[in-house]
Amino acid sequence: MTQLPKADWTQRASLAKLVEALGAEDIRWVGGCVRDTLLGHDANDIDAATRHLPATVIDRCKAAGIRTVPTGIDHGTITAIFEDGLVEITTLRRDVATDGRRATIAFSEEWQDDAARRDFTINALYAHPDTLAIGDYFGGLEDLAARRVRFIGDAATRIREDHLRILRYFRFATRFGDDWDEEASKACSELAATLKGLSRERVGQELQNLLNLPDPSATLARMRELGVLEEVLPESGRREVEQLATLVGAEQKAGIAPDPMRRLAALLPAIVSVAETVAARLRLSRRQRDRLICVARRELADGKHPHGLAYVVGHDCALDRLLLIGSDPAPIIGWQAPTFPLKGGEIVARGVGQGPEVARMLQRIEKRWIEEHFPPRARVEELLEEELLAR
Repeated sequence: MTQLPKADWTQRASLAKLVEALGAEDIRWVGGCVRDTLLGHDANDIDAATRHLPATVIDRCKAAGIRTVPTGIDHGTITAIFEDGLVEITTLRRDVATDGRRATIAFSEEWQDDAARRDFTINALYAHPDTLAIGDYFGGLEDLAARRVRFIGDAATRIREDHLRILRYFRFATRFGDDWDEEASKACSELAATLKGLSRERVGQELQNLLNLPDPSATLARMRELGVLEEVLPESGRREVEQLATLVGAEQKAGIAPDPMRRLAALLPAIVSVAETVAARLRLSRRQRDRLICVARRELADGKHPHGLAYVVGHDCALDRLLLIGSDPAPIIGWQAPTFPLKGGEIVARGVGQGPEVARMLQRIEKRWIEEHFPPRARVEELLEEELLAR
């Protein structure tokens, strides 16, 4: 029988305390922590499944001195809080009814019932907390070894239960797969229109998760080919998908980490109104919206040198623009913008009345200061004198 390799997280004293509280035969580690450990990756989140009902989990943890929060109690999830991290504990479940957006569930005592309602075989692996023996009910170990992402059971049925699984398939296949599963691809294509029924927040977050992977460009091309991309991002055509691939190459060449907002901008035409529409539809934050709009103005760089661009629009937007237009971003990496060494009060002290004239003069001097690559204070004083003489 396959066993989970010992990892740092499997040997935490806090988890041993949790196992003692709930009983080793009534709890299993499940999902990403098992999958990632089997692959030799770090496990960032620890999830557990249990036969106990949520109220019993809370009572047993309280008796053991473990603090809990009912983060998803309606769906059977309790979060145990430890100094070295959180553990989500979910009662075994089976689906009673689904509508593609939410499920009505019933609690179960069978591990296989719980496994059967999960999305992919590689996410339905359960590890015994003491022996670390793996419970595999749907061939997840074989799929993991083959780097194959496959739905549990019938792909179309799984997608009809939760339409977001279409986007999750492409994310997981990008991260863990070497090829596209034909059954999954067919189901995703045929049911792509169901994505319109999901909350825009869920779609936006899943899209960002996908774009944050090292290189999702081939995946976005595949999604476009299957008619999935047009359901979530109809503004993105062949040119924009190719632009994403070019951007990823530029990021890798410059050693710059992926950024989902930069990549989302690459998937859109450089039109401010389009950026505004997409930001509203995906329910992006105000900060994310402003960044998309800033990057959409990349064709209006006015020939500014990289430092000047970064000073005017901010480091993140400048970096995005440079990468997207094919310019070298190296000059602004690690660069700190200087402070403009002139205040309006100094202009007033030279006899210019307070008001719009001071602001306009300050802006003209600052613009010349930027164009001259931020010369020292002495040059700024000269620029001030020139402006005063020109009045």
